[in-house]
Amino acid sequence: MSTGEVGLRERKKRRMYEAISEAAIGLFLEKGFENVSVAEVAAAAEISKPTLFRYFPTKEDLVLHRFADHEDEAARVVSGRDDGVTPLAALRAHFFDGLARRDPVTGLNDHPAVLAFHRLLYGTPSLVAGMYGFQQRSEAALAEALGEGVAARVSAGQIVAVQRILAMENWRRIAAGESADAVAPDAAEAAELGFRQLERGIG
Repeated sequence: MSTGEVGLRERKKRRMYEAISEAAIGLFLEKGFENVSVAEVAAAAEISKPTLFRYFPTKEDLVLHRFADHEDEAARVVSGRDDGVTPLAALRAHFFDGLARRDPVTGLNDHPAVLAFHRLLYGTPSLVAGMYGFQQRSEAALAEALGEGVAARVSAGQIVAVQRILAMENWRRIAAGESADAVAPDAAEAAELGFRQLERGIG
């Protein structure tokens, strides 16, 4: 099989993932996660249940799929940093760039669709539990990029925890009714504090 054919297959597969996930999330937002069956999702996506389960082994995966591209994001930032740039400096710059772009992963985004998705995510216990698995895999990937041994794993855990806390604080304030623009100065100040403390602890 040629490289072009492989690329086409991967693009088609990715489009299928996106189409099924979007159909599912639309139903979950409309009716609530617990009130929608997998059969309903399959019908909305115009596929069979067995086909759906080939793409998404669990119902929670239909939502958590949106985080798939971010799972090794921190690891990729560290691995791809320029010469002379420390891992922490690269991650700090990446996080601040996310704040500036209003990346939903930073919590600093008040678009109605993003707010609705976050309410679905953080308001559903099984999805919150699924996020824990995402964080574990993100930590593991980052630890591998940082090096070997306990020190790398501890550093990865600290970095992921700080980024999660910063994002959750931004989300908490926006969910309470503040705009992203209003929260942005405090978000930047908090991020500066968080990464400064990481610098002191990790070096």
